[in-house]
Amino acid sequence: MSYYMGLSVLSNIEGQFRKHTKTESRRILSKFENRQIEESDFFKEENGRPFFKDSDADFNISHSAEAVAVSYINKKGYRVGCDIEQVRPRSRTAKIAEDKFSQSENDYLFSGGCFNEVNFFKIWTLKECYIKLKGLSIFDMIKVPSFIKENTRNKKNEFSFCAPLSEESSYENFKPLTFRLYELSDNLKIRFFLSEVIEGGCLQPELLWFSDFSLDCKMIEEIKAAPSPAQTVSPNK
Repeated sequence: MSYYMGLSVLSNIEGQFRKHTKTESRRILSKFENRQIEESDFFKEENGRPFFKDSDADFNISHSAEAVAVSYINKKGYRVGCDIEQVRPRSRTAKIAEDKFSQSENDYLFSGGCFNEVNFFKIWTLKECYIKLKGLSIFDMIKVPSFIKENTRNKKNEFSFCAPLSEESSYENFKPLTFRLYELSDNLKIRFFLSEVIEGGCLQPELLWFSDFSLDCKMIEEIKAAPSPAQTVSPNK
């Protein structure tokens, strides 16, 4: 079994990032699949999520500015999601948080009396990678479980996947989720947050660079969403 996160940072080719990031994502997938991937190789689920026909592999693609991220696993029964976002000033981040994020997430972002835009991108990428895992749309953002909860012992906010088991899956077929949040930077001149999630097990991807230029990458959060021993027993028993 192979579980990879492919990363690439493109040079600015006449500012046409969108065109070239799509080509780059296919190049990375071709390396993982050991075959040439064309647009015609992509099929879509009913909700629009791409997949390969007659294959045990699952993959997800994200890009932001000049950066491309591709998560890939070739094991039946596993699904993956990823999202990468460049950290840069945007005019509506505070409004988006107020409208789409949970109360605990907003408490975290507005702690100290001012909005923390850097932390906004951490939460945003975690929510986006879950949306892409499930094949949802950006309009479902408000329905995504909170990624912040208050620690009852020290009253501090911390990262967690706050979905009751009943909302995520039944007791009989629950599949654990593992989220990881990374920071990618070049002496803070360029800064991205990357989130990835795997459904089906607590596996960590091998991070591989496919561009001559790479960024320093460090994992800053790991969130495991698995049933507790009490939850693994059916309530009817």
